[in-house]
This record gives sequence, C-alpha cells and structure tokens, in this order.
Amino acid sequence: MALLDGLELKEPPAASDEDLIRVHDQEYVKRVTQGKLSTAEIREIGFPWSELMVERSKRSAGATISACISALEDGVSVNLAGGTHHAYANKGSGFCVFNDAAVASKYLQNLRNMNVAIIDLDVHQGNGTAAILGKDPSCYTLSLHGEKNFPFRKESSHLDVGLSDGCSDDEYLLHLAHALNQMESEFKPDMLIYLAGADPHEGDRLGRLKLSLKGLCLRDQMVLDFAKTHDLPIAIAMAGGYGINIETTVEVHAQTVQLALQLFKELKVKQ
Repeated sequence: MALLDGLELKEPPAASDEDLIRVHDQEYVKRVTQGKLSTAEIREIGFPWSELMVERSKRSAGATISACISALEDGVSVNLAGGTHHAYANKGSGFCVFNDAAVASKYLQNLRNMNVAIIDLDVHQGNGTAAILGKDPSCYTLSLHGEKNFPFRKESSHLDVGLSDGCSDDEYLLHLAHALNQMESEFKPDMLIYLAGADPHEGDRLGRLKLSLKGLCLRDQMVLDFAKTHDLPIAIAMAGGYGINIETTVEVHAQTVQLALQLFKELKVKQ
C-alpha cells in the first residue's frame, strides 16, 4: 500500500503485563512470557512459541491501546494489526495470544470511566472477546459472523448475528444496519473499537461469505457513519483476511484505512 496523503504511521509500544492482567489470568501471561506454555496450549494458538512471538503479541495489544488513545484525541485511528479476538482470559486460540480489544477496553476504563462497544465484523465469531466481556455491563460486544464457520463452539456476545454461507452484500448490510440499531437501543458507548476483518470478502479462502469489495466499503462506511453521527471516537483493528490472492486482502484492508483517513480529515475540518 502506498503511503496515503495525510497518514501518519507510528510504532506502538508493547502492552505491559499490568495492561494484560486486567483481562488475562496472571499465570497465563507469565507462562506466555517465560515460554512455559504446554504443547497443547501452543497447538491451540497455532504457531510456535518464541521471544519474537511474545513481543509481537504484546505490541499488537499495545497498538490497539495506542489507537484508542489516538482516537480519543483525533476521532479515529487504526491499528494495522490486532483483532486477536479468539484469545480467552486463560488461553490463546486461533492464532491469537492476547485479546487486544478486551485489553484496550479495560485500559480505557482504568484511564477513564468509559462504556466501550466492540463491533466485530471479522467473519469468525469473537469467541474469546465474548467469553471475557459478554456479561460485562460496561462493554457491549457485537459480532456478525459466519454461523457455520470457526469457532464451531460459539460463546455469547451481547449481540450475535450468525450469517449463512454465501451471504451477499445486500443481506449482510441489512443485518448490520439492524444490529447497529439494536446496539444503539441497548447501550450508550463512549468509545467504539471496530474489528474490520477482510475475510467476509468473496475471494477469501476461509470466509465462506460473498461480500464484494464495494460491499465491504459500504460495511466500513456504515460503521464509520455510526461513529460520526453519534460523535464517538473509533479505533479500528484489521483482524482477519486469508485471500486466495494476498493482494485482495491488502486491497480490502487498504480501503478500510482510506475510509478512516477520510473521516479523520472531515473531523479536522469541523474542528
């Protein structure tokens, strides 16, 4: 992706152990950091342990924290990684070690008394996020996902919308509009964290949905318009994408960043 005009890239700090244990079991964080995960735990995460894996996982969570802080100042910000929504409090899963959206939510609530809504539009249910925050009244977890896709044992979010295989643009956007309306009627957030997965795209190897590039653009715009209409800061994490052609996944993610940058410029003009 060529550097977009007006885009400022920053290297994120790693999330501290203090940040992580607001969400994750202290013993789990210790085992990850010290390389003492069991063979079964490593297998469930999906890639081997290394010091670089730990650093990358902590920085991914730290980047979502940083994106939230930037969004509080500028209205919108993007973590070019993140969306590690399969991580539970006591274990990793599905290539996710620490749950960045949950960690960032609790960081914000430690910083200020804030209600945080997580809008998860990765094609896979955010089961770890739901297990951690699904009964937390200070958060709202909304997940649109493939009903028959991974994870095959779903957790309970505040609002789950399971989609059938082959779901196309119009059907998806209708479900999303209804879900945002329901969230609006049930919860008053001070902050949005948006997991903008590329994997609902029709060219994704694992997605099983049929959204076009235009449909994903309209999806992102709907979420960003919701934030703009309600004057809510929004931090975006990229989440999943497994395109048959990697260029397609990059194009979907780049489109999300372009739309976020457009919102950033509109907010700056209003200021």
